[in-house]
Amino acid sequence: MPVARCPVIISLALAVLAGALSVPGVGRAKAAEDPRLAVAITLDVPSTGISIASDGRRFLVLARLDGSAGPQVVEWKDGRLAPYPDAARNGWTKGDDPAKAFIRVNAQRIGPDGALWLVDTGAPGIGNPVLPGGPKLIRVDLATNAVARIYPLAAVTRADSFVDDVRFNGGHAYLTDAGAPGLIVLDLATGQGRRVLDGHPSTVSDRPVSAEGKPMHGPDGKPLHIHADQLEVSPDGRWFYYQPSSGRMSRIATRYLDDPSLSDAALAAYVEPFAETPSTGGTAIDAAGNLYVSDTDRLAVLRFAPDGTRTTVVQDPRLVWVDAMWIDDAGKLWMPAAQLNRMAPFNDGTDRVAKPLTVFTLAIDAKPAPNDHR
Repeated sequence: MPVARCPVIISLALAVLAGALSVPGVGRAKAAEDPRLAVAITLDVPSTGISIASDGRRFLVLARLDGSAGPQVVEWKDGRLAPYPDAARNGWTKGDDPAKAFIRVNAQRIGPDGALWLVDTGAPGIGNPVLPGGPKLIRVDLATNAVARIYPLAAVTRADSFVDDVRFNGGHAYLTDAGAPGLIVLDLATGQGRRVLDGHPSTVSDRPVSAEGKPMHGPDGKPLHIHADQLEVSPDGRWFYYQPSSGRMSRIATRYLDDPSLSDAALAAYVEPFAETPSTGGTAIDAAGNLYVSDTDRLAVLRFAPDGTRTTVVQDPRLVWVDAMWIDDAGKLWMPAAQLNRMAPFNDGTDRVAKPLTVFTLAIDAKPAPNDHR
């Protein structure tokens, strides 16, 4: 009957329209660009994180998922990328000692001590197992431009681990494991680490990551799940926030996280849901405790207040997969638009990255959390 079919036709039309809007270049191309965004750096290789030192030096980590050769950690100097701290650390090849060079650096950031900290997954490529001695946290002294200490993570990682990122709180470093879902608590004085919340629902991705309105797939063609990924510490050091890349942010009081006497079962009782966040590439936190969360579907950056309320900071068609963000002393939010979802490993084997890639800045009238970096 014609009347009965009308709702179906309308639904199909809406579905086609929704599908068209999720297709690259359709709908999104008509979206207005926000004039507040400033282009800070242009790159040929995606960057998944940037740090700005107190003296203005800029450091980036490059995601060479396209198989390109070159350094992974760089300093931006006079418009050029220089391997940092040197070419040798960035020059690992198969057969070299994994403990003495970068295997695959996934994150970098200047810590509250003013040093540059690097997270090395220890796996030479997506889907490859970690190498013996490969996973590590590295501290680089910016005054001497030399590696000051290496924290081996073999005792707290597994064959399918993907140590993702790091934050600091007093004498501890917190790291997320996006491969074998869980958290790592590292005593910076002793170098001893503990795995906590292993396989807890708050660390496990329960839905595929999506970007530009499309679920992402891994190199194996299966829906992509990135477990415990983004993380932040509140300015007062009281709360640790974390989530899988697909969203749903949780928090736990750091006093429980730091307590080695608590079992995982006991620790789990203190986990709290914080906010219904979207699929996310990266986060940042300001001195007032506001969390900045990139929305990889809406091509936006959201702000979550300490009470969980949400506002949109900026939305722009150029903000494709904004990864780890940075707040500088001038009150600017630095946003590397990495376009990771467009790279071949996550786009069914087809690379559709639009070059050059861009690191944007936006004035947000906020200062960085003093316990986050200086």
